[in-house]
Amino acid sequence: MEDSSVRSSSDKHFEALVIIILSIFAACAILPFILLVSSSFTDESTLIREGYAFIPRKFSTYAYEYLMSSNAVKIFKSYGITILITVVGTCISLLIGPMLAWVLSRRDYKRAGLLTFLVFFTMLFNGGIVPSYIMWTQMFHVKNTIWGLIFPTLIMNGFFVILYKNNFRSNIHPALVEAAKIDGAGELLIYFRIVLPLSLPILATIGLMVALGYWNDWTNGLYYISDTNLYSLQQLLKSIIDNISALASMSNTAAAGAAVAKMPGNSIRMCMAVIGVIPVMIAYPFFQKAFIAGIAMGGVKE
Repeated sequence: MEDSSVRSSSDKHFEALVIIILSIFAACAILPFILLVSSSFTDESTLIREGYAFIPRKFSTYAYEYLMSSNAVKIFKSYGITILITVVGTCISLLIGPMLAWVLSRRDYKRAGLLTFLVFFTMLFNGGIVPSYIMWTQMFHVKNTIWGLIFPTLIMNGFFVILYKNNFRSNIHPALVEAAKIDGAGELLIYFRIVLPLSLPILATIGLMVALGYWNDWTNGLYYISDTNLYSLQQLLKSIIDNISALASMSNTAAAGAAVAKMPGNSIRMCMAVIGVIPVMIAYPFFQKAFIAGIAMGGVKE
């Protein structure tokens, strides 16, 4: 029999190694964000002259002041639009996706295999940007509407459907469904009163993924939105960066060059990234435990 003291010492060494490795990965994730925040509070001329640093060599809030003084109303409005599309899009996704996955997970449904293949096929191939654009603008008429930021992507994702399906297969026993049917419950009652309450971890996990996708999405706005009143936060920030770059490239006169030189070009990019990521950082801790549990359960395949 192996000595328990030797085994305990080996376990401690293994745990120490794991902690060191995870600490390195954590540092790789945290340090870029610290550099991002530090750069946003660094004077522009110092940033250009001396480069990026984890501690601002010359502290300045000019990037935030410049952004808020010239675009405060637009930023707050775009925040509202982004929150709206994130909430509505995530709710619709959590309503539609699990319904399809529940059907695919049912062993008594004869066409589940075919439909699962079709869902999986969408994970490998798609029609491309041009056919998608024609379909959404000419058939569904989402151009310059709030639905153009919600419908074209993320509503239905094949990968998420497969995660739902695996979770239902692993955690919803057929005997539970049969017992509910014997008691007189219909399909909708079983789904809303039994399936969904038992699947809260995977719902929270995928809901967070979908919400992050909507929050960070700017491609829908690029393709389907030209009305500045409907700009999401990410699209507005990209527009501001493009405008600063355009002004810098067209500044031929000395006066224009001096005006552009005062703009916090590099630090404002960091500032806008900080503005965009803060709400996500605030929301993530509330979903972290459910996120980990949902990934563990949804990734198991029978």
